[in-house]
Amino acid sequence: MKILLTVLLFTFFAVSGLGQTSDAALRRAIEADKASRDATGKLPTLTAAEHMSRAEAYSANRLFPEAREHWQKVFDNYPNDPGIPKALFGTARSYMWERKYAEAVTWFDKLTKDHLDTKDGREGLAFKGASYVRMGKNLEAARTYEQYVSMFPQGERIESAHLNIIDAYREAGKYDDANRWVESTVQKYPGKPSEVNSLHARLRMEIFRENWAGAIAAADQLLSGKSFAGAMAGSDEVKYLKGLSLERLGRKNESAAAYSSISQSDTSYFGGLALDKRISSGVQSTLSVTGRKAADYPVLFRTELLREARKNKIDPRFLLAIMKQESSFRANAKSPAGARGLLQLVFDTAVKYNKKAGYPNLRPDDLYEPAVSIAVGSAYIGELKNEFGGLYEAIAASYNGGEDNAARWLNRTKPKDPGIFAAEIGFAETKSYVFKVMNNYRAYRDLYREDLSVK
Repeated sequence: MKILLTVLLFTFFAVSGLGQTSDAALRRAIEADKASRDATGKLPTLTAAEHMSRAEAYSANRLFPEAREHWQKVFDNYPNDPGIPKALFGTARSYMWERKYAEAVTWFDKLTKDHLDTKDGREGLAFKGASYVRMGKNLEAARTYEQYVSMFPQGERIESAHLNIIDAYREAGKYDDANRWVESTVQKYPGKPSEVNSLHARLRMEIFRENWAGAIAAADQLLSGKSFAGAMAGSDEVKYLKGLSLERLGRKNESAAAYSSISQSDTSYFGGLALDKRISSGVQSTLSVTGRKAADYPVLFRTELLREARKNKIDPRFLLAIMKQESSFRANAKSPAGARGLLQLVFDTAVKYNKKAGYPNLRPDDLYEPAVSIAVGSAYIGELKNEFGGLYEAIAASYNGGEDNAARWLNRTKPKDPGIFAAEIGFAETKSYVFKVMNNYRAYRDLYREDLSVK
């Protein structure tokens, strides 16, 4: 599973150097540690550079306790080393990955106390806000992001900080404060993606409040010639949300017109949802699915997929949709974030489900085996299905963007409509991922029955 974080999140692995994510780098670190420990199992004090190198190899492959052991050696023995900010940032981020957000805040505080003049320090302040959000401390999050805006008006995260302030105040129920920041952001970034993003945040907020007239007005403002290039939302999404709002007000003809204005193609997620709405209202589809080719949506590993899907009560076509997007069916695929195999599982996630999947002695390289990847990944996706009530958009978002984030987006989804959930996804890459997976899933459903036989 790849966790791709963009609007707020900074990929620590990228700055660490992609070479450290390799299996060879991880094996070297493990073997070197094994050879150098004393009789009690303690690590010797190495050079700061060596500790940092091994920590990065472990962290990039998501073996966080081992990484922290080396970073702690740097703190204890090299307090003035130039790598201290990076080590503090890595330690804090590792706790975020482990969903230990209070510990993460403690370490981000250590980082920001003395190192705000560094990029790691600035990133740490933004991530501190993100940690507060995941703890449900939205007012603390808003104030942290406001501190970032005040201190770093030219900071790398300045535009996303504005959006995060809006969403944090909204989630705290401070709607007037959220709207004040919408207006401030619109005025500060006219014609830029942040203008659209802030207005889109208002649209989402009005839908959550079931202020349908306000939602329609917000949608109309977005559709009045705004450029969606580079923004978190596209025009099809806004048209869908407008159509839904009109539908809620009982304005059926206007709602149908809004849905009809959405592009209907195999690659339009909201076009597919709009088509479903129109078909449910008795409108005949004008979208042909005959152009889909089974060769573009193959069924590989049929035996393993059917067995594990049945065991975990999930649709094997959804597993294929995930697999196609994650690895293009390449069993030896590995991502820069340390995700391995057909379903791109990271090891710290895999070890939560390996016993249930029947692989109690799992090693990182085992995830390259198709049967292992499918078994462990299916166990994981089955748990996500239970957690998110069978909403496949939320399952895909969680698989890519993390469970806590997906739960937060689902909590913001009212009413519980798939399109509203998709609009609430806060990471651009996760949102794109969900669209692609769900389009794949629609194609597999068009082409195959649930037993994977061709229709």
